[in-house]
Amino acid sequence: MWNERYATPEHVYGTEPNAFLVSLAHRIPPGGRVLCLMEGEGRNAVFLAGLGHEVTAMDGSEVGLAKARTLAGQRGVSLQAMHADAADFTIEPGAWDGIVSIYGHLPPPLAERIHRAAAAGLRPGGVLILEAFAKSQLGKGTGGPKDPAMLYDLEILCRQLAGLRLEIAREVEREVHEGRHHTGLGSVIQILAVRKA
Repeated sequence: MWNERYATPEHVYGTEPNAFLVSLAHRIPPGGRVLCLMEGEGRNAVFLAGLGHEVTAMDGSEVGLAKARTLAGQRGVSLQAMHADAADFTIEPGAWDGIVSIYGHLPPPLAERIHRAAAAGLRPGGVLILEAFAKSQLGKGTGGPKDPAMLYDLEILCRQLAGLRLEIAREVEREVHEGRHHTGLGSVIQILAVRKA
């Protein structure tokens, strides 16, 4: 499905990074190892590489990752593109200064496993930055999964990130303008979580 979605000359979610990520990227330790989960066409990974981070972009779509490599070349940065299905992907414990998940929607059991692994994957002082559609997004028609099980609940997400200090954990409505699939008022969950030093 994702290969088909990305098989177009345009970047379907745009080439500019997510606004929430941009606002908090300074919290990632300088020059750190950063893992971008379900990164698609690379807009966020390329942005972080441009800040001097060592970035790994993980996604299940070879087509999306090929576009990520092209975008990185156009912007004069390098990143590691890792093709992997989330169900088979292992987040190395204690290995990352930053982990980023932007609209990385997964079925509930897999989402829980990935979120818990992301929390464990951070080094001391490392940060997790996450934005995703909330359950209240259903029916808005401005993006996100149509299956309510694939939308996220703030309370459940916070439990899955046990062990991290939650500096931002909120559900908000904001204008999202990220390509033709994320356009308009959206109900989103925003998380900034830190592994205590």
